[in-house]
Amino acid sequence: MKRIIYLGIALCLAACNPSAQNQKTAENEAGADVISVSTTRIWEEGYSAFPSIVSWRGRFYVSFREGYSHIFNKEGIADGKARIICSEDGKNWQPVALLTKEGYDLRDPKLSVTPDDRLMVTMGGSLYVDKELLGQYPQVSFSEDGKTFSEPQQAYVAGDRDDTREWIWRVTWHEGIGYAVTYGNHFALLKTTDGINFDIVREFSEIDDFPNEATVRFSPEGKMYILIRRDGKDNTAYWGSSDSPYTDWEFKKLPMHVGGPEVMLLDNGKVIIGGRCHFPGMAKTMIWKGKTDGSFNPYLILPSGWDNSYPGFLRVGDELWTVYYSSHELKRADDGYSRAGIYLAKMPMSMFE
Repeated sequence: MKRIIYLGIALCLAACNPSAQNQKTAENEAGADVISVSTTRIWEEGYSAFPSIVSWRGRFYVSFREGYSHIFNKEGIADGKARIICSEDGKNWQPVALLTKEGYDLRDPKLSVTPDDRLMVTMGGSLYVDKELLGQYPQVSFSEDGKTFSEPQQAYVAGDRDDTREWIWRVTWHEGIGYAVTYGNHFALLKTTDGINFDIVREFSEIDDFPNEATVRFSPEGKMYILIRRDGKDNTAYWGSSDSPYTDWEFKKLPMHVGGPEVMLLDNGKVIIGGRCHFPGMAKTMIWKGKTDGSFNPYLILPSGWDNSYPGFLRVGDELWTVYYSSHELKRADDGYSRAGIYLAKMPMSMFE
C-alpha cells in the first residue's frame, strides 16, 4: 500500500505544474523500480470532454463531446457536438468527423466496433428548453470507412417512442450481440443486434441511490462484469457479475465513488478500473488495480483536476493507453466557464500484470 500511495501522490503533485506534453515518473520508497507514464494533450478546442478510444483497421480513433461548456453555450443553449479524431501512430491526431443534430446536446459519444466491422458511435441526446431538460433520446451513428459517419439517429429501448428519458451509455459487443446499460426510464441491462433497437435483458431495481453510468465487459469465458456509478446520498460504486444469459446477478458495493467508469479485464484474472474520484480531496482521474471479486486498490492518479475524468482504456502492444479529459491546465474563460482538453496517457502494461 505504501508504494501505491507514493505513486498516486507523486503524480498528483506533478499535475500541479504540467505542460502540454510531458513525461511523469514515479518510484517506490525503496527506489527499487521506476514506472514511467507519459501524458499528452491531444485536443483542446473549447470544452472537450467525455472521450472514448478504439483501434480499428490499423488506426486509432478517439471520440468526445465538443462544446462551449459542460452543458450550455453563452446564449444558454445546450448544443454539444460529437467530435471524432484519428491517428496512425498515437502521436499525430487529425479530425475526421463532427456529428451534430439540430436542437440536441450530443453527449458522451462512445465508440465501438460492430460485428460487421463498422465503427459505431453511441451518444446521449439531451433536449433542453430554457435550460430545462425535457428529454433524453439516445443517438447512434455508423461509419464504414472511418471518414464518413451517418447522421445521428435515435435508438430505441424496448419500444419506447414518446416519453423518452433513456441514456445508453456505452456498448460492448460479445459474440455478435451488443450489451449496454441504460438509465432514465429504466435502469437496465440491454442487448442489441443492430445497434438501433435495444431489448431489456434485466432491470436492476435492487440498486438504489440514482445508479447511472455503467460499463459492461466480458471475461474470456464469457462472464459479464459491470461497474456502476451512483450519485445519490450513498454515492459509492457497484461491481456486478453474471453468467449467461445475464439475468442472475451478484453485486458488491465498493468503498469509493467512480464517475465515468471504465473497466479492462486482463487475461490473468486481474482487473483495471478507472474514473473520477475525490482523492485526496480535489476530483482527479484515478486508476485502480483489482480482481474480478470486486476488490480494488487505488494505484494511479493521472495529471488532472477540476472538471475531469471519463477515461477510456485501450491495450496497444505492451502499453495501456488511457484517454480522459481535464481542465487543470487550461485557462478559464472571462465569463466563468471552464475549458477542458482531451489527454492521452501511455503506461506499461507491466504495471498491472
